[in-house]
Amino acid sequence: MKTACLVLLAGSAAAFAPAQTGRASTAVRESVADLKSLAEESNPVLKYYDPLDLASTTIWGESNEATIGFLRHAEIKHGRVAQLAFLGHLWTYAGIRLPGYLSKDLAIRFEDVPPGLAALPKIPLAGISQIFFFVGFLELAIWRQNPGSFPGDFSPGSGFPVGFVGNPDEEQQYSLRAKELNQGRAA
Repeated sequence: MKTACLVLLAGSAAAFAPAQTGRASTAVRESVADLKSLAEESNPVLKYYDPLDLASTTIWGESNEATIGFLRHAEIKHGRVAQLAFLGHLWTYAGIRLPGYLSKDLAIRFEDVPPGLAALPKIPLAGISQIFFFVGFLELAIWRQNPGSFPGDFSPGSGFPVGFVGNPDEEQQYSLRAKELNQGRAA
């Protein structure tokens, strides 16, 4: 009950926050030609496919290139989250659990929680709230698009996330991004 009141109180505080006058630009630019060439590289069978014609729209009064860059970085971020969720799903279905208690107060051990969506009713509201606020913190404070870099570069420095594969040249980076897009779409 205390947690629910705290969540409601925090949500109501947003009503008194000053309104944003504009949206901060991520400074990522991509053109329709970039989309078509990357689509050809990432999926030679399907190639370029945009049934809703999102590549010709503008969002928040930005240019078309900025809108395409924003949509691409959002696609990459959501693809990464989907890949992690898929791995977590496989992990729990394999029977691998953390040791100890999920909630000592309610005597719920991690091993008592079933895999998949059946776990949601078993997790206390405080646990779901922690997950929600942690992901919100990551979204707002950690996973930020680096201005002037390629879409999907959420790293705090220059060596991460693509730095772990060595020092790829421009062509290898392009190929790695195409593979990451395909894997994110598959997840």
